[in-house]
Amino acid sequence: MSGLQPVTVITGASSGIGAALAREFARNGHALALVARREDRLRALADEIAAAGGKRPLVVVADLQNSDVARTIGEALAAFGAEPQYMINNAGFGLVGIATTLDRAEQLAMIDLNVRALTSLSLAFVDSLARNGGGILNVGSMAGFLPGPGMAVYYATKAYVLSFSEALHSELKARGVRVSVLCPGPVPTEFAARAGLEKGLGPNFLSQSAEHMAQAGYRGLMRGQRTIVPGLANKLITLLIRAFPRRLLLAIVDNRQSRRRSAQRT
Repeated sequence: MSGLQPVTVITGASSGIGAALAREFARNGHALALVARREDRLRALADEIAAAGGKRPLVVVADLQNSDVARTIGEALAAFGAEPQYMINNAGFGLVGIATTLDRAEQLAMIDLNVRALTSLSLAFVDSLARNGGGILNVGSMAGFLPGPGMAVYYATKAYVLSFSEALHSELKARGVRVSVLCPGPVPTEFAARAGLEKGLGPNFLSQSAEHMAQAGYRGLMRGQRTIVPGLANKLITLLIRAFPRRLLLAIVDNRQSRRRSAQRT
């Protein structure tokens, strides 16, 4: 026993799915540490959770694109007398457009956040997670199942999250650490605006709320589910993807992204 308070660490907790995950874990009695850059939003969410009867979350202001973010979070938690029980890697962003025309520095920053930071935080606290019987929830995307012309780097980062998380699920099982990857379809959050998708992420029949994503992610993690794809339609799509030739999938995604770019120019 370390004598430190076990907490659920949630990155990107200032909005969207991250904030919904914070509320869901708090409703289920977990002590939280909220991590993001926007301190005002984190403190407002902490106040909201406390007002609803939950334990007031710890607030850790950090830029997840910094290479030493795991050390920063670990030191901040230790100063609070806390250590991770669950690590929820939700922070991430996307960019829409042809890879050769998008800003290269922004695309590399996306890799830093979506891949490097997630990997670092998944591996940094395994001893603490095992000691407290906890786990890791990585937020991926339906995009991780597909090639992504028109959002090439984003889709590739989410393919990494899916593959890495599924492998880690097997590797850490013997230590009693649950690892799940949550793969949302379209969710109406700030993500679309950040990605440059003025007219939304996808078909309405695939869209689900951030709250629904959080509930599915929480339940799946607690059950030790490897891959969580909420929604019947989205589940069916992931099954169909496996049956389609890769060349056809490339053409379908390319066509959709081309039509989306044309629509946004009109």
